[in-house]
Amino acid sequence: MSHDENRRRFLHAAMNGTGLLAVGATALGAEPEKKAEESPEDVSPAEDLMREHGLLNRVLLIYGEAISRLEDNRDLPAVPLESSAKIIQTFIEDYHEKLEEDHLFPRFEKAGVLVELTKVLREQHAAGRRTTNTILALANDRAIKNADDRHKLVTSLQEFVRMYRPHEAREDTILFPALHSIVSRNEYDSLGEQFEDEEHKRFGEEGFEKMVDKVAGIEKELGIYDLAQFTPK
Repeated sequence: MSHDENRRRFLHAAMNGTGLLAVGATALGAEPEKKAEESPEDVSPAEDLMREHGLLNRVLLIYGEAISRLEDNRDLPAVPLESSAKIIQTFIEDYHEKLEEDHLFPRFEKAGVLVELTKVLREQHAAGRRTTNTILALANDRAIKNADDRHKLVTSLQEFVRMYRPHEAREDTILFPALHSIVSRNEYDSLGEQFEDEEHKRFGEEGFEKMVDKVAGIEKELGIYDLAQFTPK
């Protein structure tokens, strides 16, 4: 028998043996290995808060457009500005910031980590709420047409934007990443579930997505929805 023929018989026997082993394992009740099904991962606490910062940034863009129109004495309808401020109040201040104040800041303070940062963040939350109240009081046609009120509105919008740009940047780059270092994996995952439950309780299913749609509608009304318009020429 030639060397090549011996090699072919050996490979054939090995293949048959492998097949018999697999059949035997199944007969004995052993389940063949299955590929794990992929399922979408739950949104983590940090990702949840960061994407809400993305929503905040889109409202800050709306505020920037309002500032530009008010300073140039161009037409600014009051309704989209008022709607934007109400989104800030209900979704960012009363919900998003409340999550931070109730679930994040106390954990950092108890651990003695980033205490000075959480102190400033709390103070800025309070300042932001006062500023939003002012914006809501002035987001109407009468105030927009009055020179003094118009100036106060511009100042309030500018102060809000100026504070929240660095505010959210510090949270995204320092506070949220540090959360892993002060809580266990189970506690971290539990926070994500709490955040999701609270969102559903306040805004229903897909509450975040509904808010994004609202903001997109305001952007379209003001002519700033098309992303390509912001590309440098």
